[in-house]
Amino acid sequence: MHEQRQPARTARPRHYLMCRPTYFAVDYCINPWMDPAKPVDTALAVLQWERLYDLYQELGHTVELIEPVPGLPDMVYSANGATVHDDRVLVANFRYAQRAAEAPAYRAWFEKAGHTEVKAAEHTNEGEGDYLVVGGRVLAGTGFRTDPAAHAEARELFGVPVISLTLVDPRFYHLDTALAVLDDDEIMYYPAAFSEDSRRTLRELFPDAILADEADAEVFGLNAVSDGLNVLLPQAATGLADKLAARGFRPVGVDLSELLKGGGSVKCCTLEIRHRATGGHR
Repeated sequence: MHEQRQPARTARPRHYLMCRPTYFAVDYCINPWMDPAKPVDTALAVLQWERLYDLYQELGHTVELIEPVPGLPDMVYSANGATVHDDRVLVANFRYAQRAAEAPAYRAWFEKAGHTEVKAAEHTNEGEGDYLVVGGRVLAGTGFRTDPAAHAEARELFGVPVISLTLVDPRFYHLDTALAVLDDDEIMYYPAAFSEDSRRTLRELFPDAILADEADAEVFGLNAVSDGLNVLLPQAATGLADKLAARGFRPVGVDLSELLKGGGSVKCCTLEIRHRATGGHR
C-alpha cells in the first residue's frame, strides 16, 4: 500500500479559561462516572490540574483563571461554562440544578473581561461540552444534556453552520467525551457513541477522521485538546496516542485520573476563547 505523506503540523497559540479545582468533590451523581461513595482526593486533583495548566503555558498558550466558587464542585470543568466564537459568548444553561449557579459566574467573568457580546442561553446547553468548533462550523451534541432547540440558538448567535449530532451511550453524555477537534478540518471520534444518522454525517464530513476504540474512549481519550500540533489527552489512551503520532500530531499524555471521577478530563477543564480573525490573539 502506498504510504500517504502526512501534512506538516503547526501549533497555533490559543487562549484558554480554566478553573482551579479548589472545591472539587463528588457529592452527587449526574453522570455515569460519578459515585459519591468513592473517595476523592481534592489535593491530588489540584496537583493534576496544575500540571495541565503548566503544560499549556509551556506550549505558549495564554491561560486565564476564573475564581472557583464554594459549593460548585464541578466548576473545574470550565469547558461547560460557555462557548466562545469570534468573541461572541453563549453562556451555558445547565441541565441539572447542581450546576445551575455556574452559569452566572461564567457570565460575570466574561462581562468583567470586556466581552461585549455575552448572551445567556434560553435553551439548555452545556457550553463546549456539546458545542465543538471545527473550522467554519460548529458540531453540536444532543441526546443527554443539550436541548436540540439550543442548536438553532447557537447558529443565530455565531452565524455559522451548526451540525446536530445525537449521542446514544450515556457514558459519553457530552459531545466532547466522544469527539475531539484536532484542526480546522480534522477530528477523532468514537463511532458507537453516536446514532446511525450521526455516524453517517460524520463519515461524510470527515472521511479521514481518526476512529477511537472503546478502550481509549472509556478512559476519556477523546476529551482532548489540540493546538494543531500538540494534542493533550489522558495518558491512558495509548492507542489514540499512537494513531495521532502516525498522523503527524504530537500526543502529550496527561494524568487527570482524579478529575475523571467527576466525568471529565483535559477538554472538560479547558474553555477556549476564540477571537475574531481581524482582532488576532490577545
